[in-house]
Amino acid sequence: MLLGTMLVLFLLVGGAGTASAHAALRDTDPRDGSVLDSAPRQVTLSFTESVGLLDDSFRVFDPDGRRVSTGEAKHVEGRSDGVRVSLPKGLGKGTFTVAWRVVSADSHPISGAFTFSVGEPSATPTVVDTGPTENAATSALYDIFRYLAYAALALLVGTVVFVLVCRPPGTGPLRRLVLTGWWTLLVSTVALVVLRGPYEAGTAPSGAFDLSVLERTVTSRPGLALLVRLALLAATAVLLAVVVRRRRHADGESGGDRERSVLLAAGGVLALGLTLTWAAAEHASAGIQVPVAMTSSVLHLLAMAAWLGGLAALLTLLQAEEPLPASTVGRFSRLAFASVAVLTVTGVYQSWRGLGSWDAITGTSYGRILIAKVCAVALLLVAAGFSRRWTGQLTAPQATEAAEAAEVDAEAKVETKVKVEAKVGERVPETVGGPAVRSGESDAPSDVPPADAPSLSASYRRRLRRSVLAEVAVGIAVLVITTVLTTTLPGRAAAEAAEAAKDAPTPGVISASTTTIPFDVGTPGGHGKVQVTLEPGRVGENTVQAVVFGPDDGFAIVPELRISFSLPSKAIGPLNAEVTDQGGYWGTNTLNLPIAGTWTMKVTIRTSDVDQVSVSRKVKIGS
Repeated sequence: MLLGTMLVLFLLVGGAGTASAHAALRDTDPRDGSVLDSAPRQVTLSFTESVGLLDDSFRVFDPDGRRVSTGEAKHVEGRSDGVRVSLPKGLGKGTFTVAWRVVSADSHPISGAFTFSVGEPSATPTVVDTGPTENAATSALYDIFRYLAYAALALLVGTVVFVLVCRPPGTGPLRRLVLTGWWTLLVSTVALVVLRGPYEAGTAPSGAFDLSVLERTVTSRPGLALLVRLALLAATAVLLAVVVRRRRHADGESGGDRERSVLLAAGGVLALGLTLTWAAAEHASAGIQVPVAMTSSVLHLLAMAAWLGGLAALLTLLQAEEPLPASTVGRFSRLAFASVAVLTVTGVYQSWRGLGSWDAITGTSYGRILIAKVCAVALLLVAAGFSRRWTGQLTAPQATEAAEAAEVDAEAKVETKVKVEAKVGERVPETVGGPAVRSGESDAPSDVPPADAPSLSASYRRRLRRSVLAEVAVGIAVLVITTVLTTTLPGRAAAEAAEAAKDAPTPGVISASTTTIPFDVGTPGGHGKVQVTLEPGRVGENTVQAVVFGPDDGFAIVPELRISFSLPSKAIGPLNAEVTDQGGYWGTNTLNLPIAGTWTMKVTIRTSDVDQVSVSRKVKIGS
């Protein structure tokens, strides 16, 4: 029931949009939209973080849409964030399209496409199928199993921690939770291994049965992390079997405490290893301060599992028929407080690391999702506050009632003893000392609550169950938002990519700068506007086209039009564009701008033999 609720919420919240990857394209060589005098010998891509290559990472298409035979894709020597592919000789003239797909360091695939031209752009652009970017079915299945894996980790680790720390009198109802968590984590991990190949390649789920795809998966870093998780789950199954057998055949032999310590240490190592398989393949494995980030990520996951998994265990016990001691609830209250403290410290660090600046809080998807998570955590803390209030109310009164009941019971036992001894003629001692029970009787073990230990009354149980149920519901929402956050481009990387792409053109589009300049020579009908298009608007040769519009916004004919460019900061210019009448517009293909920067474009329009006006505008020229 609990896993079903988690799955529904994951589908509703987690499947709301396409996941964004964590590496971003910083630059390409040739630049997107550039026009080259001669064909390049290779294509190079630079990213904001290290990336991995696939078998088909580069696809290059000629002006007719035919695929170009390229060399093997490789990393740039000495750089894990740069990839390169060689091109054949004799590419020819026209516009070429480059489609690429790589895997970012945190295991998420990213893809894109851009164009460059040799000689001059193609007169008629060809529509090119650059291949898949994402298969909806594969992505949906992969995300579902990722969400299930997170939920299963919380159930498995959190329930075991609850049993060890909170020491409930009966663990029967919790065994099903542990088994459910283990089996769900096993099935979801196997599914992730199988789907990893199609997920990276953006192909259909049927591609998972290709042996070459599986081979590539198990040799990649994300695939190795999943295989290690499977091995740790096998070891966990052995440990759980040993613990169950030990509980059934416990006979108080010497060395039992030492064996228990060994089992606890082994369980801690396995829990640490399981969480490391996430940290090694997610955000923490890429970016700045990787060792600190991975440590923070492991602690964050363990605290999350202890809190949310413990909530699930507590809710299960509250719904069972067995009595639940108030001491168990009190111990979980302290465990939850410690978990929240760890989550707060590690969450603040991870937020700083992912955002990088205050502007990224509201200016990036990562920041906005993080705000939603903070709000959900605040609601969770409110629900937890109600649970702690009920816990505080039930422990003190019931402890008092238990003490009073014990005192009355002791008095009754003394009175009964006196009467019995009087009947057999024994002398009643003046004082009563020693234990309250006869020889042969024994107290309950110190680590197990006695049968008459104070337990929750029906009214407290109902109130606490409602409060914990609300806490679990909000906790699931927090888990969902956290999972979505792990598939979102961090604000720091988004800002870095935006800064790198500030001067870059839109991918897949030949860049151009268009400026519209109003003019008025001061005579009747002597006003209008000039639209100047500068292509590609970068350092080097540019094409200039200028169209004149009259007062009625229709095409206008003028006897003369002059355009010049100056760069005052470098004392360059004016450079005459030398535009000529091309029959309907003025233009040139030979304007050469040598330096990037903000240039001053001066346009002089002459409408008659004596009427003319000059107007200037700033134009940004990229590198």
